[in-house]
Amino acid sequence: MRPRFPSSPPLGWLFLVGWLTAFPGFAAETKTRHVFLITTDGLRQEEIFQGAEELLISKEFGNVGNTNALKAEFLRPDAEARRAALFPFLWGTVAKQGQIFGNRAKGSEVRVSNGRNFSYPGYNEFLTGYADPLVDSNDKKLNANTNVFEWLNSKPDYRGRVAAAINWDVLPWILNAPRAGFPVWSGFDVPPGTQPLPVPDALTELVKHGRTVWSGVLLDTFVGFAAKHAVKTLKPRAMYVSYGETDDWAHEGNYERYLRAAHEFDLFLGDLWTLVQSMPEYRGTTSFVITVDHGRGPAPIAWKSHGRELVDSAYMWMAVIGPDTPALGERAQVPPIRQAQVAATVAALLGEDFTAAFPKSAPPVAEVLNSK
Repeated sequence: MRPRFPSSPPLGWLFLVGWLTAFPGFAAETKTRHVFLITTDGLRQEEIFQGAEELLISKEFGNVGNTNALKAEFLRPDAEARRAALFPFLWGTVAKQGQIFGNRAKGSEVRVSNGRNFSYPGYNEFLTGYADPLVDSNDKKLNANTNVFEWLNSKPDYRGRVAAAINWDVLPWILNAPRAGFPVWSGFDVPPGTQPLPVPDALTELVKHGRTVWSGVLLDTFVGFAAKHAVKTLKPRAMYVSYGETDDWAHEGNYERYLRAAHEFDLFLGDLWTLVQSMPEYRGTTSFVITVDHGRGPAPIAWKSHGRELVDSAYMWMAVIGPDTPALGERAQVPPIRQAQVAATVAALLGEDFTAAFPKSAPPVAEVLNSK
């Protein structure tokens, strides 16, 4: 499970010059009319760019039972083939039609800037555009900072067309759902005053009797169903979808389940993309922003964990696909991106200026916005 961490000051590198990706200005209009921010907790950039790690497909380091079967499924002769086997949508569609950042071996860096490298600070950072030093634990405290979806929901063009389907029981507090005012689906208790996102009774019943693995995290398939149901019924213009199994299987040291959760996350991305492209109101006007809340340590032991003491867990990844994002694929030799830029990027794809409304927030990522 996600550990709780003591309060500590942000790392000094937060204030170094050079992290910001310059943003030349907003286009008068964007083609994007609908945006989805989709995350999975703690999925390493190592698997994203290198595929399954052979050292961890073992009983000793990955708690894998049938190593031969898992190797046959996900191991390939080279990194490009391995990552395509694990993430067919990311590398078969996003890499061809959008952009993927975070491969440090190619001069692309995406990095947490809160200095803590665990969940609540990470979610706060990418949702609000601000690495808040006061966010120092995973406790269920209502977030004082305004997130980008709350801000969009306050605008007439989006009011009533914003939603969230989320894993992890702390997220309704991170979103400050009662104040944010848009409907949220969670399989756990939510703060009083939260507007519920309607789902079929059958899903509610399944979730009620399906909390058998972890106390605060659901099986991701429930979240995916709720998200797709919302697309079909509410038809949101802005939606946040959060998966969580990758982090918890990693904390348990079960590399097979971690890989399968990562693969299922990719399959969900493909299913959701196919769904929105099949709907006239979404087709050709929808952007996905895909990322994580933090990275993890390296193999053979530290991959199970993350936090301030594990430097590698500050490194993450980000992918974007949509009508305003040039099809440049896996990026190399580009300016570094910090996690705080995600919020303004979500807004900018819709032609909205989140940074102007919240000057402490980081600017959007220029490379994913067509400036023509």
